[in-house]
Amino acid sequence: MLVMATKKQLQTVFDQELMPHIEALYAFAFHLTGNEEDSNDLVQETYLKAFRFIDRYESGTNGKAWLFRILKNAFINEYRKKIKAPIATDFGEYTNIHEEEDDTNFSSYSDLRMEMFDKMMGDEVTLAVNSLPEDFRVVILLCDIEEFSYEEIATILDIPIGTVRSRLHRGRNLLKEKLEGYGRDRGFTGKE
Repeated sequence: MLVMATKKQLQTVFDQELMPHIEALYAFAFHLTGNEEDSNDLVQETYLKAFRFIDRYESGTNGKAWLFRILKNAFINEYRKKIKAPIATDFGEYTNIHEEEDDTNFSSYSDLRMEMFDKMMGDEVTLAVNSLPEDFRVVILLCDIEEFSYEEIATILDIPIGTVRSRLHRGRNLLKEKLEGYGRDRGFTGKE
């Protein structure tokens, strides 16, 4: 632990060991929240908590896994708050939308999830991953995209390693079913 470290040493550890993971955190946050604004807020909250508790971090260990666990916990806490809070509606925004004369002025919403993984996966694969139930999607993203080990995923999600393996197996089978036609259309027969 960094309990006796100076502020400068803490800042150096934070900058060198934790900040390089910001893009991976954002991608994971986006898959959890589904929108850019909430993803940015979640990543910012994660780094604020990480900086606040940097003295509890063990320098040289897996900073990425530590950050992912903070992010996951922050997401769960925020989700619980939203469930308990009454639904707020901005009626001014609602009436402004309906007062628009021409609907063609609205820009279409582009799915950032597809843009983020454009070079990694085709649209069909991205849609298939995003359509998985959250428990399976998160484990697949952490394992196959972020390349965490089973042990690290178990630590991040605070679940037994057997559950990680089970969710990964079931999630991959669901993906296989969803992408069977996609693979067949591209000449993949499943036989080597």
